[in-house]
Amino acid sequence: MTAGGEQVNIVVVGGGTAGWMTAAALVKLLPRRCTVHLVESEAIGIVGVGEATLPHIRAFNEKLGIAEAEFMARTRATFKLGIEFQGWGKPGDSYIHPFGTFGTGQSEVDFHQYWLRCIHQGIPVPPIQELSAACMIARMNRFDLPSTDPNRLESTFGYAYQFDANLYAPYMRAFAEAMGAKRTEGRIVDVHRNGETGDIESVQLESGERIAGDLFVDCSGFVSLLLGKALGEPFQDWSKWLPCDRAVAMPCRTETALTPYTGVIAMPGGWRWRIPLQHRTGNGYVYSSAFMGDDEARAGLVAAVEGEPIAEPRVLRFRAGRRERSWVHNCVGIGLASGFLEPLESTSIYLTQQAITALLELFPEREVSPIDRAEFNRLVDMEYDRVRDFLILHYHATTRAGMPFWDYVRTMEIPDSLAEKLELFRRRGRIVKYREGAFLDASWIAVYLGQGVMPEGHDPRADIPSAESLARGMAALHEEIRAAATRLPDHRQHIESYCPMADAA
Repeated sequence: MTAGGEQVNIVVVGGGTAGWMTAAALVKLLPRRCTVHLVESEAIGIVGVGEATLPHIRAFNEKLGIAEAEFMARTRATFKLGIEFQGWGKPGDSYIHPFGTFGTGQSEVDFHQYWLRCIHQGIPVPPIQELSAACMIARMNRFDLPSTDPNRLESTFGYAYQFDANLYAPYMRAFAEAMGAKRTEGRIVDVHRNGETGDIESVQLESGERIAGDLFVDCSGFVSLLLGKALGEPFQDWSKWLPCDRAVAMPCRTETALTPYTGVIAMPGGWRWRIPLQHRTGNGYVYSSAFMGDDEARAGLVAAVEGEPIAEPRVLRFRAGRRERSWVHNCVGIGLASGFLEPLESTSIYLTQQAITALLELFPEREVSPIDRAEFNRLVDMEYDRVRDFLILHYHATTRAGMPFWDYVRTMEIPDSLAEKLELFRRRGRIVKYREGAFLDASWIAVYLGQGVMPEGHDPRADIPSAESLARGMAALHEEIRAAATRLPDHRQHIESYCPMADAA
């Protein structure tokens, strides 16, 4: 590595979403600490179907100084208040995983505990989905920016984006290059390592050019050119819990309401996504090749899409899991090169973002510290492991039966870490509290209750208010949420006034 005070020369291998997010963050937030040289081949292309995000991306954009309206216009984005799951608990049902709280989120005792008490004691209350501002606003296809006043009901929800991934990477590239990132076009054919330390010294292109660096960031996608191939870091295969390993994707024209949420619809061999953008709707069928063939999945998707297809279906192959370590020697894997968890909860860009944040916080001085490297790996592993459990919950907590795929996931053995969480909730609605991680209380509550996991008891502190006051309070809250949602503009109207579609970056 470099001597103290000198810049660290960073080589980012691979462009796409992960590569250009990484380059943009490094040149913007560490301008005097590093130089960034990104190497990519246009012939390889990008995966380009991950169009839905989590609310954390807003903080990432704000750190970089990206103006939201301009960003959304350029990537033809829509707003996202949550994810609607259709037919996951049982055929015909539906619930929304909201980006916001249930109730007002201001009580010492979790709101759902009061709701559970009412259910257990036969006190009439509205469905819990109708006691979430995010769920109600989403169901009405409305949207406005949340209030910054914590005392207002309109402050109890957040939002993410649904954007065109094929436009996002070029947008981030333009941003990064304007900030000083250098780009070289070319295909890497060899990786040169130091014979004594094992560190990577340079990558070699087809042209013969060698590009040297101090720190290498592997954003080469599923191929994992540096971390997987050159360094041989083992891969933890999680397909026994997350058996979906393929997706067929096909965009279509938008012919229904522009919903402020992503649709996730259970299908015989897996599930289907629906992501409405300003100019089209993204569609895909995620399935397991052990239970369904490519032709059957392709036909199932074509039959299900709502509008006229605007491209041919294409099949993507993947495997759920992660590398044993994401930072090895002087190489950091970010994005698909580090790991992949299927797109069920839109976590791919989130996991990329969290790895970038950890790299910024643990950026090497003089040389890579084994302690910093170990802490980076701990943080990345924690994120992947917790997201893994949350995704497995969706599959395991189902009553769908009579279809081989769903029979398998419903009855499969689950990780102990998830089994413990499930048991805690089943006993009396307790949620494992995390300070870190993608999914906090409301997310777990939404999936548990949305898929029929009903606790046997509840927090004893929820018994303190009278039944009459609880019933009145929840009825009043229900009406307040409905009235607040009704006052908001239509989702499409808000977009047309705030961030109408612009020419692509």
